[in-house]
Amino acid sequence: MPPPMPLADNIWNLNSSSDRQHTEAYGSTEIFDVSKYTFPRGRIPDQMKDESKTPLVIVACGSFSPITYLHLRMFEMARDYVIENTNFEILGGYFSPVSDFYQKQGLAEAKHRVRMCELAVEKSSTWLMVDSWESLQTSYQRTAIVLDHFQHELNGPDGEGGIKLKDGQYKSIKIMLLAGGDLVQSFAAPDVWATADLHHIIGKYGCLILERTGSDVYEFLLSHDVLYKHRHNVFVIKQLIYNDISSTKIRQV
Repeated sequence: MPPPMPLADNIWNLNSSSDRQHTEAYGSTEIFDVSKYTFPRGRIPDQMKDESKTPLVIVACGSFSPITYLHLRMFEMARDYVIENTNFEILGGYFSPVSDFYQKQGLAEAKHRVRMCELAVEKSSTWLMVDSWESLQTSYQRTAIVLDHFQHELNGPDGEGGIKLKDGQYKSIKIMLLAGGDLVQSFAAPDVWATADLHHIIGKYGCLILERTGSDVYEFLLSHDVLYKHRHNVFVIKQLIYNDISSTKIRQV
């Protein structure tokens, strides 16, 4: 297997000409200023294709330092799973990079991580976007709060927004967290996740879990009180092809 590589050479050229040409379709951080922030909706369709289904947006939170092919592949595997196994209709997907206050060793500046994510989805996808809100915050934001932010932006502060239907009414968009099996297993680690947050994340929103090769998320799900209680809101996606690409390994290359 060849050594892991970044998505493209120009992903590290953060002052490239494309930097000045990208649109708010996938997010805008040309001026990395919270006062300039706008929520990117450019790739969310105006209407659903099948109104009998539940509209869905999936969100991946993380450092993305740097973003890798596997991060993109996670979204594609999730979309394939949703199409084949559920009654959801995916409207879009979002990368939500953490802020500099995450305090992880070796973490690139937020503005660079956001821009790398934007470059990654700019031409490789028609449905993925990058939301810079979390990265712009002046303190670390818990995942539960980040998902609440997406709920507010997509469904409105009063919950009466969402996706427009043919009759002019609006249908609420379901928001789900996209996570790897290693993140989910951290749910059981002491002092990492507040129990109330786990109930909020899994119970209110739900989780699409990409199972790592060799791990058994189902067994963990059955043994974890919160996951088991909200198991109807947890969807496990089997990863059939081994892939050990990670941001850590890329930073070490």
